[in-house]
Amino acid sequence: MQLVIGRIGKPHGVRGEVTVEVRTDEPEARFAPGTVLRTEPGARPPSAPAHSTDPADEPGVPFRVPAELTIEESRFHQGRMLIAFDGILDRNTAEALRGTLLVVDSADVDPPDDPEEFHDHQLVGLAVVTPAGERLGEVARIDHAPSSDLLVLRRPEGRTALIPFVRAIVPEVDLAGGRVIVDPPAGLLDL
Repeated sequence: MQLVIGRIGKPHGVRGEVTVEVRTDEPEARFAPGTVLRTEPGARPPSAPAHSTDPADEPGVPFRVPAELTIEESRFHQGRMLIAFDGILDRNTAEALRGTLLVVDSADVDPPDDPEEFHDHQLVGLAVVTPAGERLGEVARIDHAPSSDLLVLRRPEGRTALIPFVRAIVPEVDLAGGRVIVDPPAGLLDL
C-alpha cells in the first residue's frame, strides 16, 4: 500500500526548489537528503503544465513526472518545507511537478514505538464493534481534525459516522484481532 507523505506545491525561487505540503509526522526523516521518493501516477491536476518551457528543451517535448525523485536538499523556511530534487534545476521544471503526490510503501514504514499510536493504514478496514461484540461497521478512513482524529465508520446500511479517536470512546484497538472496540455515547452514531 502506498502512503502519501507529501504533495508538491509551488516552486520557490529560480533554481528548481519546490514547497511541499507535509503529510507525515516525521518530515526530517522522510525528506532527508538522499531519500528516494516515489511519485503517485496521475497525481498532477489537469491545470498543471504538461511540459517544461525551458528554452534548452526541444519544442513540444512534454515533461513527464519521473516515477521516483531523489532529494538533494531539504529545509524548513518560514514554516514551509522546501525541497530540491536531483535533476530539477529550474523554476519551469519545478512548476511541472506541482500537485504531484510523494509516496512511500507501507512495508518501508516502521511501526510506531508507542503502543497507543497507529498509522492510518493500520486502522483502515478494521471491524468496529461495541464492548459487547455488536458489529457497528468498519473503519473507512481517518480524518485528522484540529481537536482530535476521527474514525470514519462505514455503517452496514451504507451511511457513515464520525467517531472521535479518544480513549473515552475508543478504549481498545486490537490490530491482531482486526477490530476496534468503540463505546459510543448515546446518539453519536445517529448524527
